[in-house]
Amino acid sequence: MNQSTKKICITAIGISLFVVLSLCLQVPVFENYYLCLGYVVMTVFCYYFGPLSGMAVGGLGVVFYCLLTSGLRGMPGWATGNLVIALLVGITCKTTKRINKQWLRYMLISFIIVLSVAIAILGIKSIVESLLYAQPIWIRVLKNFYAFVADTVVMIASLPICASLKKIMIKNLGEEFFVKR
Repeated sequence: MNQSTKKICITAIGISLFVVLSLCLQVPVFENYYLCLGYVVMTVFCYYFGPLSGMAVGGLGVVFYCLLTSGLRGMPGWATGNLVIALLVGITCKTTKRINKQWLRYMLISFIIVLSVAIAILGIKSIVESLLYAQPIWIRVLKNFYAFVADTVVMIASLPICASLKKIMIKNLGEEFFVKR
């Protein structure tokens, strides 16, 4: 199996893991919102495989999750938002690999996580849903604030998981599958 085929298969596994964790491990935190643990998988893929794999995991993971649970309801804004989050976080993870101080790297990635989730969930998702549901934008922003907080917390909490997986990833996949330094 060549490298590109293997990377596509690994990304497909990531998409599946996003769906499974989103479906099976629902931790309620606000009103009718729960921690979406699929974001752990998306963060790991952004961290190790870069923005394109992260976008595939986050975008297609949401599409499949929504098709299994609620149809197209909620999916367009959420999937589009995940593409933006994965793009920005994936680029940041790639460009900060050369930073020797791990705490500084995590601070930069965490800042971009907060910024990208705000843009994606409070901005893009709210605008798409405002257009789809014919509701004022401020109502959608208020409703999506819970998602913003929960998704940000899950992604930032995923950074230590990313670090702990380094030896396992290198041992099982080899350096060539990770975003190059």
